[in-house]
Amino acid sequence: MKKAVFPGSFDPITTGHVDIVRRAIPLFDQIVVAIGNNTQKNYLFQLDKRMDWLEDVFAKDEKVIIDTYEGLTAHFCQRIGAKYMIRGLRNASDFDYEKTISQLNQIVGGNLETVFFISQPQFSHISSTIVREIIKGKGDARPFVPSEVRF
Repeated sequence: MKKAVFPGSFDPITTGHVDIVRRAIPLFDQIVVAIGNNTQKNYLFQLDKRMDWLEDVFAKDEKVIIDTYEGLTAHFCQRIGAKYMIRGLRNASDFDYEKTISQLNQIVGGNLETVFFISQPQFSHISSTIVREIIKGKGDARPFVPSEVRF
């Protein structure tokens, strides 16, 4: 079984995240969309809320499983038998960062392969960080999140 993990904080999930998962579905038997829970990080939305959103967004996608984990993503992938990690690239800065992480995961994760998806132009400006700032500033973030996400 070709199993992949698409990790993130999904605080909140964006339309860019959804696009990447949907584009990856034909390539894998199963995709685990996994929320990494870092106790040192302050999240805008509680873990339960983020899990609910992911479950709602991907409810009709039989190949998509929602999960959470703590610790290194590479170790999580090993625990669940995933040989691939999915990552999105919006720009050159993302590439430089993700390339380094990918190379480290090859060592730490026992040859864990990273599959990169370049963002579609209509999503390349969207990030969870920007969406959080819009929400905190009382702006309308609806154009950047799936319809299942309500604040």
